[in-house]
Amino acid sequence: MKVNPRYCLCPVLLCLCFLERGYEASHHGQAKIISRSHNATHNHNQTKDGETEVHHRPKRGWIWNQFFVLEEHIGPDAQYVGKLHSNSDKGDGSVRYILSGEGAGSIFIINEVTGDIHATKSLDREKKSHYVLHAQAINLNSNKPLEPESEFIIKVQDINDNAPKFPDGPFVTSVPEMSEVGTSVFQVTATDADDPTYGNSARVVYSILHGQPYFSVDPKSGIIRTALADMDREAREHYSVVIQAKDMAGQVGGLSGSTTVNITLTDVNDNPPKFPQKNYQVFVPESAQVGKPVGKMKASDEDIGINAEIKYSILNPEGAGMFSISTDKDTREGVITLRKPLNYEKKKHYSLHIAAENTHLDPHFTYLGSFKDDATLKITVGDVDEPPVFSMDYYIMEVYENTRVGTEVGAVTARDPDSKNSPVRLEDMINKDKAVYFDIESISGVIRTTQLLDREDTPWHNITVMATEEDNPSLQSHVPVTVQVLDVNDNPPMINTEDEIIICESTRAAQVIQTITAVDKDDFANGKGFSFSFPGGIPDNPNFTIKDNEDSTASIIARRRRFHRLTQELYELPVVVWDDGEPVLSSTSTLMLRVCSCQRGTRLKICQGEAFLSSAGLSTGALIAILLCVLILLAIVILFITLRRSKKEPLIISEEDIRENVVTYDDEGGGEEDTEAFDIIALRNPAAAEELKFRRDVRPECIRPWSSRRPARGRHSPSSLDIDEEMDIGEFIKQRVVEADQDTSVPPYDSLQTYAYEGQGSPAGSISSLGSAGAHSEVDYNSLDDWGPKFEKIAGLYGEEVETASESTEKAESEKQT
Repeated sequence: MKVNPRYCLCPVLLCLCFLERGYEASHHGQAKIISRSHNATHNHNQTKDGETEVHHRPKRGWIWNQFFVLEEHIGPDAQYVGKLHSNSDKGDGSVRYILSGEGAGSIFIINEVTGDIHATKSLDREKKSHYVLHAQAINLNSNKPLEPESEFIIKVQDINDNAPKFPDGPFVTSVPEMSEVGTSVFQVTATDADDPTYGNSARVVYSILHGQPYFSVDPKSGIIRTALADMDREAREHYSVVIQAKDMAGQVGGLSGSTTVNITLTDVNDNPPKFPQKNYQVFVPESAQVGKPVGKMKASDEDIGINAEIKYSILNPEGAGMFSISTDKDTREGVITLRKPLNYEKKKHYSLHIAAENTHLDPHFTYLGSFKDDATLKITVGDVDEPPVFSMDYYIMEVYENTRVGTEVGAVTARDPDSKNSPVRLEDMINKDKAVYFDIESISGVIRTTQLLDREDTPWHNITVMATEEDNPSLQSHVPVTVQVLDVNDNPPMINTEDEIIICESTRAAQVIQTITAVDKDDFANGKGFSFSFPGGIPDNPNFTIKDNEDSTASIIARRRRFHRLTQELYELPVVVWDDGEPVLSSTSTLMLRVCSCQRGTRLKICQGEAFLSSAGLSTGALIAILLCVLILLAIVILFITLRRSKKEPLIISEEDIRENVVTYDDEGGGEEDTEAFDIIALRNPAAAEELKFRRDVRPECIRPWSSRRPARGRHSPSSLDIDEEMDIGEFIKQRVVEADQDTSVPPYDSLQTYAYEGQGSPAGSISSLGSAGAHSEVDYNSLDDWGPKFEKIAGLYGEEVETASESTEKAESEKQT
């Protein structure tokens, strides 16, 4: 086993340190001296500054230095640590040394006589760097401590037994390509568990084992830097660098550890796009659809990501007018699209100058040149047999209605656009579900009518004309044709006669009853003005006249006043209306005028009966349904009453009729004469309490002076029983309750007591008409006749009532005299 020579010097150094610190402590008072006298007396002298000065006895105290023990000791004997000694020890064996604290007795043992301390086990400073122990000296004769217990520390001295480590490795990082030499890439840090304050055990030095000459590492900081200029990602992208960390400042015998750093070169835009060739060709048929791709081109770029994005453009105006180019985001191809239709007969070749350039440029690499490239694309147009072409994209034609069949409407022309110029046939694409109004000549394309046209029925007709080549009928083309039917004055104007015109009974002479208008199915140009009048050859209407307002309206005016619906409710009024078309047309309409008693205070001319129905929101059918429901309910009620009356019940229940839970009480009550058993009129009105009667079901044995019942019919009750008109209702009810409780003549079961007291009533008397049916009113209603026709009906009704009342009075007086 190889032993480090400095390990052999450690005991000698410990002895020298012990002697040196003892000398310094004796002269400078820095040694740790703890004294204790047997009588435990201390002298305290007060200094000027107020501090207490303690005097010690130098011959009675501990004397030692801090102890050290080497870690990882593997010798056969226990490792000597140090010696405890008290100046009270005379060397006669009368002093016993005791050791306690961390590791005492297990790791550290002491010779109780000599005070020598030894370590029995190998210690690891990285697990525990020091131990705290306590020492005590005891006199064996008196078994008393010579010195107070004192604390001391044993430190574990470090040796280089831990290699540097990279706890987070391996590492992954990146650096842009083409970086300058010395560009910082990454920093690694190694850790050493040894004591950094003692020797070089934890002093680490970094070096690169693998990755040169591309990268280097700083020995002290561990920063990795680029060591080679112009590293190209396109040439090599990934590098694996191995870094070593060695302690003992890199000296021989030091321990080391290593880690791997994976470095990737990131892309920069240092490569321009390039077309693989300078000339391209593509064939495009003239039938190619506009907006569809006709070819593709691609420029290559060695960069990746956004640095490889390319924008294509067409440089020459001729090519840019017919074609467009865009970039496919996935493939980065230039897609060429047709912008206008091709025509082989007009132009057979196109030449496109196409440029490709990067969209994201890096100014650091502009010195490399232009990041742009161009190429030429030649497009050859192929001849295709095309369908016929119409002279117009759509046709609009006009024709008058009611024209004879076969009238020419217009013509449609088409031709073959190819160089051979094949003959073209035209035909109408007719929908078989619709009527055929037009026909087209296949050669000339002339369109004619096949039926009479009516503008009022269909003002516009849309047809589609198809053109086909005679040599190749599969080649077809279509064009829309719109035919407008022009109007002629063939419909007379009409007045709406469906709505009745209402005449109020209160209408005055020269009052406008209704303003009428007319409608005409013809176009506005043939019916823009209307004239109104009564038919000629008939006498003047004595009730109404018509006034032409000269604005296509007319007013119906009353010629007299006081229309009455009882005299005549309906009036028929014929009216003639003319238009101002060519030729002039007219029609006669009969208007219905109804006389109604209109509502007052409103502008609406609604009859009273109709107003009632409209306000209720009920139609005639609804009223009939309600009446039917009422009749059905009445029939059901009558049927139910009839069935109840026809049902016969047994008069006597047989004694043999035994039923469970049935109890029969043969109590017939007072019969028909028992009309006063529940007479509560006295409780309803005190004025009616002049007769208080007995119950008929049970007669009292005696009459008490306080009883409120009469002993017999026809006698008056005592005056003391008259109810005071000013009696409080509460007192009145309490009196009735006391009488009911003390009455011995009532049955022994509970009976219902009703106290429906209504009070004394109003001094004004009753306003009900129940008691005044035969009263004669002294009001004279004949004055209503002077109020005009509006009150005739009211005067008539009240006049009849007065006559009936007077006749009844005269008849009663005559009977009385008789």
